[in-house]
Parts: sequence; C-alpha cells; structure tokens
Amino acid sequence: MPCVSVIIPTHNRCELLKRAVGSVLCQTFSDWELIIVDDASTDETCEYLNGLDHPQIKSVILEENKGVSHARNRGRELATGKWIALLDSDDEWLKDRLERQLEFAQENPDTPLIHGEEIWIRNGKRVNQKKIHQKTGGRILPRAFHLCLISPSATLMTAKLYDEMGGFREDYPVCEDYEMWLKVCCRYDVGFISEPIIRKYGGHEDQLSSRFRAMDFWRIKALDELYKKHRDFLSVEECKELKEVLLKKALILKQGYLKHNNLENLALIEALVKEYQSECLLQENK
Repeated sequence: MPCVSVIIPTHNRCELLKRAVGSVLCQTFSDWELIIVDDASTDETCEYLNGLDHPQIKSVILEENKGVSHARNRGRELATGKWIALLDSDDEWLKDRLERQLEFAQENPDTPLIHGEEIWIRNGKRVNQKKIHQKTGGRILPRAFHLCLISPSATLMTAKLYDEMGGFREDYPVCEDYEMWLKVCCRYDVGFISEPIIRKYGGHEDQLSSRFRAMDFWRIKALDELYKKHRDFLSVEECKELKEVLLKKALILKQGYLKHNNLENLALIEALVKEYQSECLLQENK
C-alpha cells in the first residue's frame, strides 16, 4: 500500500487538471497513489484521463455530476494509503509539499491533520494575503469561526481522521471544507508548515465562490451544527465566541436578504437570529 493517497476531484478543467497532475508527478516524495475523480465533465477531461498511462495513477469517471464533496468521498473509497492528500484541480503543489508534511508528521505523530502556507495567484498575478487570512497551527478553532483557514489543496490528513469526520458533507454545495475543518479543529490541534507548499489560483469564473451568493448561509449552518452537535469539544470561552460570531453573521445575512428581497432562507435565518439572541442574553446574565 502507498503511504499517501492523493485525491483530485475535477469538473470541466482539463487544461488546469494537467498542471495539477504534473505537480504530483514532480513530488520529491514518491510513495503515493493518485486518484482522479472526474465529476461528469463535458470537455476533454475523459479523453485525457483515458490517455494517462502511469502505474501510480487511477481515475474514475462519474456519469452524473454530484459536486466536489461526492467526488472527494468517492476518491476516499478507493484510497489505500494511511494519509489522504487533497488537491483541487485548479491548484498546484510545490515539489516538496508531501516531503515537508510527512517530515512534520514523523516529528508530531499525534497530529492527524497538517496544512501549510500558500502562494496566492489571482488572474495570473501573485497577490499578498491580508493579515486576517494568515495561516497558523495549533488550536485554531476560535479563528476558524470567522473564516476558512485551511485550504483543501494544502491538506494532509490521516485516512482515519477523514473517516472519523464522515467525509465531506455532500449536502453542502459550498463551504463543505469550512464545515469539515470546524469539526476537525474542535477535536484536534492542527499542524502547520510555515513556508509555502502550494500555489492557489483564483479569479476564474467556475470557482464555487464565484458562482454562489450568500455563502454565509452555509457558514452559519455549519456553525449552528457545530454548537448543537459538537459543543462538548469546545471550552466555555469558545462556546461564547461561537454564539457571538454566529449571531453577528446571521444578522448581517438577514439584512442582505431583506435588502435584496431574497426570501428563500429568510425564515430560517430569522429563527436563528432569535435563538442566538436569546442564547447570548442568557450568557450575559450568568
């Protein structure tokens, strides 16, 4: 069995996929298998995958488009490695990505997830991250309430952890990674490589973040489920901050829904605002 199972989900990104695959082939660490899951592409991806002839690469071509979470989970079903390394098809690993993370894992055997710093490329140009986006390791949960701090393409996790978390939520069309990392970070400290290990590309039209509006609905949903299902893993102060962040996000989203006459999820958000206003009031009176 290989040490690492690399999973690339893809949909209609044939040219970008070639770059991602090339960055795996160039790794300084070579004990890996690569599983590419094509989520029912309609471009030349199928022909490209059928033409790949490499003993460490296997591909799956899905007949129905079911989203990135389903594709990743399908890849996990086929994975045989102790470690799972994720790579989105529009991103690229630096050549020592796996080597550096596995060295960290050897020195920190109780750390089930390791991520790393990123080089951001937007519309073909390198951009600097804002301070709020800076990555760290350890107990990052309180910061993770506010925004997604772990990139799937920079993630190496044990297969055991992937299964413990139940894989990625297939009912989340976006923010599925945010939901997953919240559950991981409430249970475990995470490892971190402070030097860049990936190039993360953005600005193209087919990114999920470009196609979905009101993504905070899914972040609020993830925070609500974290509080109601997993708060035993949180400290008193973390519970307090979670409720405050959730309420703030829900109030902002409610205002946006009303402004744009978006009624689809308004009733649910209004109910959450009322619920967490009461929660925060009780918290203040204790």
